[in-house]
Amino acid sequence: MNKLIFTLDASEALEAVLNKLNPPQVFYILPEASSALILKNIPGVAPSLLINDAEPAKTLRGAESIWASMLDASLTRNALAVNIGGGVTTDIGGFAAACYMRGIRYVNIPTTLLAMVDASAGGKTGVNFNGVKNIIGAFKSPVTTIISPAFLSTLPHTQLLSGYGEMLKHGLLQGEPCLSRMLAFSPLSACQADWQECIRESVLFKDKIVSADPYEQGARRALNLGHTAGHAFESLGLGRGEQVTHGAAVAQGLVTALVLSVMKAGFSSLTMQSVAAHIKSLYSPLHYSCKDYDRLLAFMHHDKKNRDKNHISFTLLKAPGSPLCGMETDEEEVKTALDITCDLLGI
Repeated sequence: MNKLIFTLDASEALEAVLNKLNPPQVFYILPEASSALILKNIPGVAPSLLINDAEPAKTLRGAESIWASMLDASLTRNALAVNIGGGVTTDIGGFAAACYMRGIRYVNIPTTLLAMVDASAGGKTGVNFNGVKNIIGAFKSPVTTIISPAFLSTLPHTQLLSGYGEMLKHGLLQGEPCLSRMLAFSPLSACQADWQECIRESVLFKDKIVSADPYEQGARRALNLGHTAGHAFESLGLGRGEQVTHGAAVAQGLVTALVLSVMKAGFSSLTMQSVAAHIKSLYSPLHYSCKDYDRLLAFMHHDKKNRDKNHISFTLLKAPGSPLCGMETDEEEVKTALDITCDLLGI
């Protein structure tokens, strides 16, 4: 089980974890681009491997380079991998640990807001393959995740908004009171104490769901809200070579999911418009037109949640806090929702 530690001092927390686990070998994986900033918050760590943490590098080839370094370091099954970085680092580092010698222990220290609220709980690890996001992976939880908002001071606004997209999703899933707090929260001006409380609430909500459904057979599917369309937007942007953050794509996907919720589940049109207006005020949406619909639909048909090739499965909402998982839609319904998403976001 993944132990969650919320702290302002990640270095002290890591030292305590290592003293408790007492591994014979520790293998530190850090992103090359931001390693210097990370080491200011966790001094004394000697990186075992610096990796490219760009989304296009999250591939089997990237995992192979980690396995090669682990093998060169003669890691045994009692070794401990420590992944310190954003979601790409924790995803691919966790996947490498899950596979090396059929699985070694690992610790995650997420340093981006997205990694804290999305990748910190759930035990999903994986890589992209043939242009499809996270299609190769494994369920393996870290032994501990250390979450510290102290890292947020180093993040650009685009990264803060990326994480906030997932927090907004959690707000929609928790219910009206939490959704109202999320809509009133200012992600670009919040202080560290405010972040710590919001992050804790968001992470503990997700952890409660995934602990009850670790292999995504039931209630955990609710967490896919916004992701069916969101992953398609993200894949379309990456295919064009555009800078599209995961959370921004999910925020855009939330609008599409809420439109479908109004169409198919009786969700409040006023609430949908309120959430869409809030997202529009914060994010620069991925631009698309009807010429892109075939590609977007193809990405959605590749989604792991689909039950057959003729329908696209969405998580929708009857109301805030009342998710409907596995709602099947046909292509014409999705195209209509994409049209309305364009209008709502001013695309």
